Amino acid sequence: MQGRKPADRRVRVERPHSPYFRYTGPGQMVAKAAAHTPKTALGRTWARIRGVAIGRPLASEEEAGERLSKKKALAIFSSDAISSSAYATQEIIRVLAVAGATALAFSVGVSIAIAVLLAVVATSYRQVCRAYPGGGGAYAVAKENLNPLLGLVAAAALLIDYVMTVAVSTASAIGQIASVVPELGAVKIEIAVVVIFLMTVANLRGLRESGNIFAIPTYAFLGLALLMVGLGLVNVVTGAAHPITTPNAEALSGGELSIFLLLKAFAGGSVALTGVEAIANGVPAFKAPEAKNAANTMTAMALLLGVLFIGITVIAHAYQILPTVGDIPTTVSLVAGNVFGGGSVLFVAFQVATALILFLAANTSFNAFPRLGAILAVDGYMPRQFSYRGDRLAYSWGIIVLSSVAAFLIWLFGGNVTALIPLYSVGVFVCFTLSQIGMVIHWRTVRESGWQWRLVLNAFGAVLTAVVLVVVVSVKFIDGAYLVVILIPTLVALMLFIRRQYDASRRELSVRQDLVFRTPHREERAVVPIPGVNRAVIQAVNVARSVADDVRAVFITENPEDGAAIRERWERQVPGVPLVVVESPYRALTGPLEAYLDVLDSAWPPDKPAPITFVVLPEYVARSWWERILYNQSVKRLRSSLLGRPHTVVVNVPYRREDPTMFERAHAGSSEDAPETEPPEDAGAA
Repeated sequence: MQGRKPADRRVRVERPHSPYFRYTGPGQMVAKAAAHTPKTALGRTWARIRGVAIGRPLASEEEAGERLSKKKALAIFSSDAISSSAYATQEIIRVLAVAGATALAFSVGVSIAIAVLLAVVATSYRQVCRAYPGGGGAYAVAKENLNPLLGLVAAAALLIDYVMTVAVSTASAIGQIASVVPELGAVKIEIAVVVIFLMTVANLRGLRESGNIFAIPTYAFLGLALLMVGLGLVNVVTGAAHPITTPNAEALSGGELSIFLLLKAFAGGSVALTGVEAIANGVPAFKAPEAKNAANTMTAMALLLGVLFIGITVIAHAYQILPTVGDIPTTVSLVAGNVFGGGSVLFVAFQVATALILFLAANTSFNAFPRLGAILAVDGYMPRQFSYRGDRLAYSWGIIVLSSVAAFLIWLFGGNVTALIPLYSVGVFVCFTLSQIGMVIHWRTVRESGWQWRLVLNAFGAVLTAVVLVVVVSVKFIDGAYLVVILIPTLVALMLFIRRQYDASRRELSVRQDLVFRTPHREERAVVPIPGVNRAVIQAVNVARSVADDVRAVFITENPEDGAAIRERWERQVPGVPLVVVESPYRALTGPLEAYLDVLDSAWPPDKPAPITFVVLPEYVARSWWERILYNQSVKRLRSSLLGRPHTVVVNVPYRREDPTMFERAHAGSSEDAPETEPPEDAGAA
């Protein structure tokens, strides 16, 4: 710009990118929070509602602040296992009552046997935490040390177990509420659905938020339960515990006490072990050192569960508590009523705390299920949407799917704990057995210090849990365990099917590593959002160069390493087409791309007509309608957000398996393409 004096000239530097991006190198930028702001009034309104419900969006680098301390992790990951002490004793008594009152004396021995099994399993999973700090639990152990198919069996069993955890814990909590206020039993399904919805919202807010919400009820239950066990054992030792008349008791049968009946009682009480594996699946959620903190939390959880489980069983036997019709009142409420005094403040507080922790026990699944789903999605066995993290760094897809299925099961079974229990423990012991067999092979392979005694421990645990698995399946098969036996292979087949679809699309889209892109005769201009380098992308670039003079590719990623790898390959295989890598720390796609297009428009000289921007979207066309669920979800979001944008034309470039002519024209004379060695990418998605 001309100044006031003849030799005085000024330069005004405009940086239209600065509100939206931060440059980190040539052709490299990081999207700021403003780049994720919705452009429409409806979008801004929805963003405000979502912000109130689940909080402000978190950047990826804020993940360290969302890690859990041992105290919060105990509340989040152990609530399932600890809360099972509220109904495990009840299941033992219900089975033994078939053989009459004298058979109830064996309930204490059965609970001690289960506690021994708990000690073995917890010790084994301590080692899993240290050997596999990346999480995944039984799935990771079985996949690496046995074979991928057994890993999928473990994963399917875990997924079923997590869904059943939500259903059983919520149904049991309803029973605790009905034990104090029987009138609420008429609306128990509605209460369960509302509570599941509230837990869904809490977990969508992130791990640290849910830890703050759930810590108080968990520790309140622990304090009151330990107090109850302590006072009850004092009554037992001093002789103050006398047999009572159980209200609403079921009529005792005159059956015979047999080994089969004891095994069935053991199988029923083994639900106390459900949730033990959740800590090993969620090791990455702990603060550093992750593996050590997770292992110590596992030990604390096992000790607390063992003390509560055996203590409640001993006290229930001392008072000669019998099973009740419809589990109302519950066994643990009768124990609390006799120890604290029925209607006392401590009794009511304990019942409230028990109901809350049973509701919140489902929170273990809300953290473990989405993480396992994300691991399976990364491995290609689940739709890739399960690996996407939401605004609060939570795996939103897994959370929503889990809550929906669990609510459906509660409605289907009428909130009946006894009807749901047979579906519960089968998957748990499948995982225990596969995990410990895998750890035996792991110790034989690594042979690190102390591997011999660890191998022996895991071998003993594998035999023990395998025996329990056979017992649980055999005694509960007719009661409903057959459904789990059917569901596990069904889920495995579904995951294998999804993996085959992704593998087939990767082979179709693969490009040779040494292939150099040949510049076409026409050179024109457009913006091509890309997911990587594959046939669909190259075809889209060809189309872009046929409709515009200048072509630039844009790769949006949350991982800087992915950006560097794509840039290296792009410059080798697509020379002459500039690539802009945009880091998206908030894991958004449409916002950074729209902001980048706005920056291009702002940088255009104001004295020239505004240019038309062609946004060329590569899209992989699946053969069948059911395959389309797996592909092009990102393309649909981009197309929806860009439609109607001024001076913008959205061009979809479909790539069909049966019509690779455009790609072949660009590389006429090249040899047959070899499969690429990179991880599978979301076909047709930026």
